[in-house]
Amino acid sequence: MRTDEEMFNIIIKTAREDDRIEAVMLNGSRADPEAEKDIFQDFDIVYFVKDVSPFYDNKKWLEERFGRVILMQTPETGTLIKPDGLGDFIYLAIFEDGIRLDLRITQRPYDNNGEPAKVLLDKTGILKNIVPDPEFWHVGKPTEKEFSDCCNEFWWCLNNVAKGAARAQEVYAMDMLNRYVRDMLNIMCGWYIGVDAGFSVSPGKAGKNFKKYLGTDIYIMYLKTYSSADGLVGAAYNMADLFSFLAHTVASALGFKYNEDEEKGLRKYFKMAMNNFNAQEEII
Repeated sequence: MRTDEEMFNIIIKTAREDDRIEAVMLNGSRADPEAEKDIFQDFDIVYFVKDVSPFYDNKKWLEERFGRVILMQTPETGTLIKPDGLGDFIYLAIFEDGIRLDLRITQRPYDNNGEPAKVLLDKTGILKNIVPDPEFWHVGKPTEKEFSDCCNEFWWCLNNVAKGAARAQEVYAMDMLNRYVRDMLNIMCGWYIGVDAGFSVSPGKAGKNFKKYLGTDIYIMYLKTYSSADGLVGAAYNMADLFSFLAHTVASALGFKYNEDEEKGLRKYFKMAMNNFNAQEEII
């Protein structure tokens, strides 16, 4: 595997020798001073160019500069994963030595929104006013309305899990649990972490920092919210109990009112669904 220094040399040399490329920026975890460093980090690079078209779907150019690709995705040429429609071209590539490069080619001016970034090369001064915000990825403190909406969505969407489980529609029920319900659990986990750390850390994309910040006991509880199809109802129970604990903690810390009636209503409905279809004897 090429070293970081070798990769950055290639990235910068490519831009320096190509008059069509005006500037190079590093973003993503490698530009975030708080992110943990390891060999799996992507190289998230932006090339600012005069014209995107010469670089559009040009695998030959990519491999000549960066090496042989063993796996690649180009959202702008796909049908299942929709591109962002900004006129850029993105190469998501893994090379034969295991290096992953996420390369965006753009002719748009940089939107200086505070995201951690580092200028690697600027030939024309187009990136001179970048001011990264060190708190950009920190979890934010919710409003009471955001908190109550999260709780409402969690308990409401669990009713679909109950119906699916009672009907023995395991695929549907697991989809409801692991998409819509889990999304709300993850948001609440982020707020719980924020409360504990003074809203000064990031839970990470898709909860990748949960193990670091939730604490061992809570993290083990979180892992128990996953299951195989035959353990679906038990996972739903675990998720309900964990969410209730987290939400009560966040509400207490921030002085919010927790709607106990929503939780009681869902637990009652889940019990009725299970008993009515004789799917489970236990209840949440």
